[in-house]
Amino acid sequence: QAQLAESGGGEVQTGGSLRLSCETSGLTLTSYNVAWFRQAPGKEREEISCLSSTDGSTAYLESVKGRFTITVDGDKNTAYLQMNNLKPDDTATYYCAARLGNPFYTTPCLKEYHFWGQGTQVTVSS
Repeated sequence: QAQLAESGGGEVQTGGSLRLSCETSGLTLTSYNVAWFRQAPGKEREEISCLSSTDGSTAYLESVKGRFTITVDGDKNTAYLQMNNLKPDDTATYYCAARLGNPFYTTPCLKEYHFWGQGTQVTVSS
């Protein structure tokens, strides 16, 4: 059974940076579409970034474009989310998710993901 585990969260000041990691086991991550979600208290979960296993194309929520970068290290079977210029509105629990990719489709973001991590908390103070 595939397992995902996030790490790297913490508390930073506005303008700071964090790199979240999503270590996986039980799957070959380069064959999977990967996504990062976040959920703030009282708000719905939102997909903030995703990456296609087919061609490596990526997509980002408008509010994080230019600040966040999603990558995958196939050797380490780990996905990352580099977050720069953090803002208080970025405060949330961050989750990684994965689903086996389809080589006939390059769409990075999927409607459903089959494997999820437990989340890591990110707090940005003003």
